[in-house]
Amino acid sequence: MRLTLIHPCVGRWAGDKSYIRSWQMEPLAPAVLAGLTPPDVAVRFYDDRLETIPFDAPTDLVAISVETYTARRAYQIATEYRQRGVKVVLGGFHTTLCPDEASLYADAIVVGEAEGHWANVIDDARHGTLQDVYRSPARPPLSQTRLNRDIFRGKRYVPVTLIEAGRGCHFRCEFCAVQSYFGATQNRRPIDDILREVAETRSRRNFYFFVDDNITSNFDEGKELYRQLSRYNIRWVSQASINAAHDEEFLDLISRSGCQGLLIGFESLDRKTLHMMKKKFNTMGGGYENALANLRKYHIRLYSTFVFGYDRDTRETFDNAVAFANEHRFYMAAFNHLTPFPGTPLYDRLKADGKLIYDAWWMDPAYAYNKIPFRPKLLTPEQLQQYCIDARAKFYSIPGILRRFADPVNRSNAFMARNFPLINFMMRREVHQRDDMPLGDQGWHGELRTAYTHY
Repeated sequence: MRLTLIHPCVGRWAGDKSYIRSWQMEPLAPAVLAGLTPPDVAVRFYDDRLETIPFDAPTDLVAISVETYTARRAYQIATEYRQRGVKVVLGGFHTTLCPDEASLYADAIVVGEAEGHWANVIDDARHGTLQDVYRSPARPPLSQTRLNRDIFRGKRYVPVTLIEAGRGCHFRCEFCAVQSYFGATQNRRPIDDILREVAETRSRRNFYFFVDDNITSNFDEGKELYRQLSRYNIRWVSQASINAAHDEEFLDLISRSGCQGLLIGFESLDRKTLHMMKKKFNTMGGGYENALANLRKYHIRLYSTFVFGYDRDTRETFDNAVAFANEHRFYMAAFNHLTPFPGTPLYDRLKADGKLIYDAWWMDPAYAYNKIPFRPKLLTPEQLQQYCIDARAKFYSIPGILRRFADPVNRSNAFMARNFPLINFMMRREVHQRDDMPLGDQGWHGELRTAYTHY
């Protein structure tokens, strides 16, 4: 049996054969599927961001992990294969959150995590008995998760090893698709499995990104992992909620284990807006100033994120966020507009209030990357889009980059100091790079194949 795994890109302009080349990391989902696949199955992997997909190459089954931003492109790819008589199975976040939609463009869909289904999918595909939907009643344990990174050989990715210690987050932020997908729960992999993966990949490189949605969702298991991880002499970054900054034992452990920085969602400086976001926990422990003092104490660099588009946001909200980010000399920062992902409480609220401009913005040809798919209260959609761009441009101005580069925390590690200019000037270049990029390949010609399409 021959299996083809595809990682779709977000989109590209008509006539443009290449994709925007930056921040392209190894996608974990295909490696997980490859690791779960029996060894007698021949596996091929194509990354739509890096290479042309050979649709006519012989294969028996195609599997695509779909995110909301890549849905339109994923359906185009699925159509190409299904027109050639090849069975296609779709999974991933978007498929789980929009199963009725995804099932139109596939022969089978996987709802939920692959560990609970993949062996059955492969066995059914072998015997020509592929089911329409694979859905498990509960989250599977991650003890069976094994990654096959051989599929990445020969592909040019950012030199960072991605590792997953846990999936999910126990918080219920209104706009977050993670809490909708995992039901505000987190499962963790066995610590020995994580450490084994670190040991197996150290010969390739020494910088790691723990892709966990929130490394603080289970403090006890997290602390034990970082106690043991300190033996491996690696550098790593990850994502965390602000409550991590109020547990100094935790900060000490991650610092000793090689943590170089954390992505933390500050999202807003306004308490009432944080309450609307269901992020009241951001105000705990004396608020941001106390949290930031603790993080600086342990030389934890920050990639801070801010989200705009809530009812109290005005032009001043953006100015305050940029000033705050510059004042605290964040290593990096993101200034993003609110995005109503399907299946989230935010999407349901905006739809009920009649504020969505497109019901399914990810499929609407009129929508493009960085456009605002809803109507804010105090700003026009065009203002919200432009103010986000202006905030990024101001934060990544050359004087701003130089001032932040002089910060003692940003320069406290030679490796991170050396990479600071490279990363920040890359972010500066990207301020306008993706504006109005289409979702899906604009140059693709054809009709998306659904269950109702006839040829």
